[in-house]
This record gives sequence, structure tokens and C-alpha cells, in this order.
Amino acid sequence: MRLLSTLLAAGAALLCCPRAQAQKAPYDVYPAIAAPYFKVRFEGSSKPGELPYPVQYTLWLPPEVKTLRGVIVHQHGCGEGSCKSGLTGAFDLHWQALARENDCALISPAYEQPDKADCQLWCDPRNGSAEAFKRGLKELGKQCGHPELETVPWALWGHSGGGHWAGGMVLTHPQRVAAAWLRSGVPLLKADDKRSTIKVHQVPEAALQVPIMCNPGTKEGVSVKDGRFAMVWPANEAFFTAMRSKGALIGVAIDPLTAHECGNQRYLAIAWLNACLKQRLPAKAGDDKLQPMPQQGAQLAPLMGQQALPAAEYKGDAKQAIWLPDAATAKSWQEYVRDTAVSDHSPPPAPTDLEVQGRQLKWKARADLESGLAHFIILRDGQPIATVPEKPSNPFGRPIFQGLQYSDTPIQPLVKMEFEDKDASAGQHRYDVVSVNSAGLRSDDP
Repeated sequence: MRLLSTLLAAGAALLCCPRAQAQKAPYDVYPAIAAPYFKVRFEGSSKPGELPYPVQYTLWLPPEVKTLRGVIVHQHGCGEGSCKSGLTGAFDLHWQALARENDCALISPAYEQPDKADCQLWCDPRNGSAEAFKRGLKELGKQCGHPELETVPWALWGHSGGGHWAGGMVLTHPQRVAAAWLRSGVPLLKADDKRSTIKVHQVPEAALQVPIMCNPGTKEGVSVKDGRFAMVWPANEAFFTAMRSKGALIGVAIDPLTAHECGNQRYLAIAWLNACLKQRLPAKAGDDKLQPMPQQGAQLAPLMGQQALPAAEYKGDAKQAIWLPDAATAKSWQEYVRDTAVSDHSPPPAPTDLEVQGRQLKWKARADLESGLAHFIILRDGQPIATVPEKPSNPFGRPIFQGLQYSDTPIQPLVKMEFEDKDASAGQHRYDVVSVNSAGLRSDDP
């Protein structure tokens, strides 16, 4: 169990950026909340078994949805800096595209874990965070007028300690989880001789039917065998081996470019979750009964390999092989584990609701489900004059419009879809805005 203690402690240290460390409480910088966004905050409890840290849940609801079919959870990792990043998770346009595609709400918890405090007190769901989460869903359901939010299935994404939490929710609430993506962090299934405060999980039979993807970075113990995150891969490998040997629907996607940062994982994670949700969410909106994952289209790949095959053609031991839900997802997985360049051939949706007041432009846009949003091109009288942002950047992967924090959430303050044409000459001009996704594809030009 020392390896998970090391991982969580290292995650807390690395995820606290210098600016966050300088702040005593980074949890008071909330983005503005108005429908279709909703939030609820609970104080920490001193009662045994209840969550000791305050927590805020921010929810985004697709405005056009009449009855929800599920909820997608984007869970940050350990440490003050990572907890702060959770405040913007529900505002992520790319994750909203996944939620909208499947008539789901998108929720981002933000645990107010003090600096150097024990992450296990929230990232183990048995320590009160599971009950706080369910309470949050109930309260948010009342706020947004969707009481079914309390009972619909969950799709879980978690980073580091958030991966430990998401995996723990699969093992403690398998009947509620449609699928789970575990970036770096995984639950512990077997104790070792060096015990710690981390509790071992049991594996119920129902958990074997929940699609799971483990997603470590190669520099977390695969290609780099030392350093603060070298124990991540052994933990992931042990979890995968134990689960797959029991017949679990579990895969591994090793990020070939990164250490503990999230990198470009969203381009596979969103595609993978979408494939699972299409099969598993209840056929009737508002229902709470998950459908079994079909196996006829599944593909398999060797644990450290880069080539997947239809299950019927796979010659190795299936109970040691990576499980992938279908051929399309397997193709994306092959691209990801090679160089993370998951391909996309469909242009993003065009911007809407362009408003021009003098030299000031404002518009709305939805992200491309496959590749999100990288930037916008501003056209004046049919000629390009600027991009928004001017110089798209992202230290962790493909440049994206909203920027990217370490835990895969938008930067603060949130970037706005607006532009001032300071160089416009006097007179009337026609303006247009073009969306560009992270694969470089443009929405239809006017």
C-alpha cells in the first residue's frame, strides 16, 4: 500500500502550483454561476464516517434536455491546487459536448482539502465522499428541476486521487456506474507488508460488468523507472491484472508523452466514454437501470502492445488482454498509444448568435465532440483579421480555446467568446466567426 500513499502524496505536491501554494484557501475564486449552471456547497463534518472537508459541486445542464439519462463526473486529484482546478470542470466546453450528446448533466466536485492534509479522507469514497456526492445530486436535482438526477447512472472520470475515487465508486456502487476512466490513480485491491492508512477494496461481481480504462503516463513508471511518480504504473498494472483475470471489462491506454499531467488524454477519454454511454445508458430517459455492455464488437490487445484485433481473432490469453468496446474506439486507442494524435475528420459546429455592437463582437459556440475547440478566426468583410485567442497555447497538449490546467480543466478566469476590432475603419462592416477544433478542422466558412 506504500505505492498508493507515495502516489497521493506526490500528486498533492505536484498539483499545487506555486500560485496555489501561496494562497491559504484557493476555494473562494468561483466562476459566476447562473442557469444552466448550478452549485451546492456542504461544510465538512466532524462526525465519524462523514466527509471532513467542505465540498462544492458545480453542475452544467444541457438547456435543451427534458429528462436526464445520466450524469458525467469530472473529478480532480489531490492537493489544494488540484482542488481549485475542480471549480471550472463543469464549464469545459469539450466535456459539455459529451454530456449534451448523451442527454447527461456534467458535474465537477471541488473538495476543499487543506494544504498537506490527508487526501484519503475524500478520495476513498467510503470516508464520506460517496454519501456527500449523492446528497449533492439530490440537492442539485431540486435546484435545476430535474429530480431524476438523484437516481440516474454515473459516468466517472478521475485524475490521480480522483482516479482512486472513481475506481472506488465502481467497486462500491457498481450498479450506478456506466463507465469509469482512471487517469493515473487506481484503487488498491491487495495489501502489502508495509501497511498504511489506505484501505483495501473488495471486488463485487457486478463491478466486472463496468467498463474501465486505466490511463497512466509513460513517465510514471513505464519508460521512466524512478522519480516521484514511478510507482503509478506498477499500481495500474496490478489493478488491471487483478480485474481482468476475473473477466472485468478493463483496458489500459498508456500515454506515450506524459508523466502525471493529463496531456491529450481527453481525445481518447471522451470518445471511449461516448462509446460506452451509447451502449449502457438506459433506453428510456429518467430510468436508472443500466444496460449490459455488448461483447460482439469488442477488440483485444496485448497489455504493452499497440495493435488491437477483434476478440475472435485474438490469439493470446483474453484474460490478460486489454479490452476495448468496439472497432472505432480501438482505432482511436491505437492512435493514442502511438503518439496521442487521435484523428478526426468531421468539422466543428459553426458559431451562432453573433452580436456586433460597434467594434465589439460576441458569439456562442459548441465544442466539437471529437476534438473540442482550439480557437476562432474573425473575418471582416470576408477576410481573416484575427484569431481568438491570439496565440492559442497549452503546456500539457494540443492548444485549446479555454486553456488547460494540470487536472484537465479550463483556466481561470474563464475565456470569453468576444473580440474588439480596434483596427476597423469607419463605416459598416460584415463580420463572421469560424470555429477551429484541435485537429485543425474549420467550421463551414460563411
